[in-house]
Amino acid sequence: MIVVSAKDLTKAYGTDVILDKVSFHINKGDRVGIIGINGAGKSTLLKMLTGEMSCESGDYFISADTKIGYLKQDGEFESENTVIEEVDRIFDRFPKMEQEMERLLQQIESKEIPDEILLEKYDALQEEYKQQGGYTYKSEITGILSSMAFGEESYGKKISSLSGGERTRLALACLLLKKPDILFLDEPTNHLDIGTLKWLEQYLKNYNGTIVLVSHDRYFLDQTVNRIFEIENHKLTIYEGNYSFYATERKVRREAEFRKFEKQQKEIRRQEDMIRRFKQRGTEKLAKRAASREKRLAAMDVMDRPDADHGRLKLNFHENFQSGKDVLLLENLSKKFAYDPGEGVLSGGGGRQLFQHVDLDVKRGERICIVGANGIGKTTLLKMILGETSCTTGRIRIGHNVQFGYYDQGQQLLNGSNTVIGELQDAYRLYNDTEMRNILGRFLFRGESVFLQISSLSGGEKARLALLKLMLSGANVLILDEPTNHLDIESKEVFEEALLDFPGTSIIVSHDRYFLNRIPTRIVELTENGMDSYLGTYDYYVEKKQAQIQSGKKYMDELSSREKAQMDVPQSALQDSAKDMPEGMSSLSAAEQRKLKKEQEAKDRRIRRQKESLEADIASLENDISCLEAELCLEENMKDHVKLTALSEELADKKGELELKYEEWLILQE
Repeated sequence: MIVVSAKDLTKAYGTDVILDKVSFHINKGDRVGIIGINGAGKSTLLKMLTGEMSCESGDYFISADTKIGYLKQDGEFESENTVIEEVDRIFDRFPKMEQEMERLLQQIESKEIPDEILLEKYDALQEEYKQQGGYTYKSEITGILSSMAFGEESYGKKISSLSGGERTRLALACLLLKKPDILFLDEPTNHLDIGTLKWLEQYLKNYNGTIVLVSHDRYFLDQTVNRIFEIENHKLTIYEGNYSFYATERKVRREAEFRKFEKQQKEIRRQEDMIRRFKQRGTEKLAKRAASREKRLAAMDVMDRPDADHGRLKLNFHENFQSGKDVLLLENLSKKFAYDPGEGVLSGGGGRQLFQHVDLDVKRGERICIVGANGIGKTTLLKMILGETSCTTGRIRIGHNVQFGYYDQGQQLLNGSNTVIGELQDAYRLYNDTEMRNILGRFLFRGESVFLQISSLSGGEKARLALLKLMLSGANVLILDEPTNHLDIESKEVFEEALLDFPGTSIIVSHDRYFLNRIPTRIVELTENGMDSYLGTYDYYVEKKQAQIQSGKKYMDELSSREKAQMDVPQSALQDSAKDMPEGMSSLSAAEQRKLKKEQEAKDRRIRRQKESLEADIASLENDISCLEAELCLEENMKDHVKLTALSEELADKKGELELKYEEWLILQE
């Protein structure tokens, strides 16, 4: 059953086309992941489908009586309610139903003889209450709020006092509690730790409705979707599988497109050469053929070059000098705040303990990824290494020739009042304007965009600028705090390749599990009581943990008893081989296919030899014609009428023979 359908949707901002005649349909129960580079139109598409934005042309429909839930990318909302008050609003019908049931029950109990009408009303209301989840909604609230890192102690907090990340998580919790038929989610994984991500994946797998989500989290996409909508160059391409299937299939498609492009370009060059030769050496008949072929060439639908690097940033990290073998040593570190940001100054020697007993030894060339729950102090630890924050106990020893380069997830190191080019000029004065603009072009800041004020840039644009500054720094130890948060998928892949090629050392805080499966030589988990080290990638780390991550554990235990949703990834290997077969061959036996293939190869060889022989004859005739034309122009031959006649006749014979050779050659080309 189709629940969402769109035909020829077009959206533009002024003269800038974002989406051009986009068509698709979504069936009930589909899990659709929308991907594309920053600015491709992913959020725009969601806004159109949810009615928040109009389109210039085209149409779409959502099936009747369909309840829609929409999580915006910023996820923030303003309210003077507390956390629990905001959530209770979703279920405000239940207290009213409870009051009505209590009133009916009192009426029934007050009568000596039960009133059948009252009993029927009470039974009907009780059944409705049960069917709508009246007996379970409080446990659902507790479970989902707990999974979103809202314990009972936070229920009384004002929403206005929550951080941006907390508001995002609360918005997601409220949306999930409403249980819409279709979930439209725009970057739902922002600000979620690994534990909450695992819970959300499990929840979405067991969700009975339809899901349409925008995400740059490749691991999350692998776990939650069964269709990929890629928006690229204003168009939408559909892949019937999860992200891993998409990545493989996209590569196959790109290669096929490039082969098709090169074949067309070869044909264009052949036609142009033919036209040139016909005009240069041909008779009137060949000149007409040339004109005809020029018309055909002009009418050809010429493919754009499939440039895999178009719209991709070009990033490579280098170190100005090599550090010593021992890069960093953390010994018995702890961090305790004398106050709690949410509670103010604490008396009696109290405070908030982030972590303690942290030990870490970092060697040159290591890529260490730090994981841990939100709020455990991962960013604080990085700032302690950089010397921006002091430790409560312990010591930090920095090795010889160590030069730190820092990527701040909040982009606080960028001057919002600067322009893009001004930010770089302030930091790196050795480059002239032309060199600076070329460098910025590698990071997709082209034309007038280099004069944009940093405060007006998107999160992805700020991330690219911060990475550019980091690249130019020449640091030999990269300290990176959630570096993939605002990058689109293509930029993430470029960034990952740059890190893998970097000869220096990297210390990275990340919750991007796809990233964590590619980059680290070692994963370290920061906890309240120290740091645990795991040699390997994220999957190895999870395996060694041998337990569910604590965040959202209670609710996940309840869900684990339910049937898990399975996604069938289409197998394209056989399809791909069949695509290259001549029509009708796929139905033949393997032996018959081999026989036909051999016959075709033999035929191709024969034709190729004939063409080579004809081309050699044509080249010889063209040379003879050139020589005869030169002889005709000699003064002594111009005076010798007999010789002139003989040369003219020989030239005519050669041109006639050339025309016949061209005719034969053309037949072989068709």
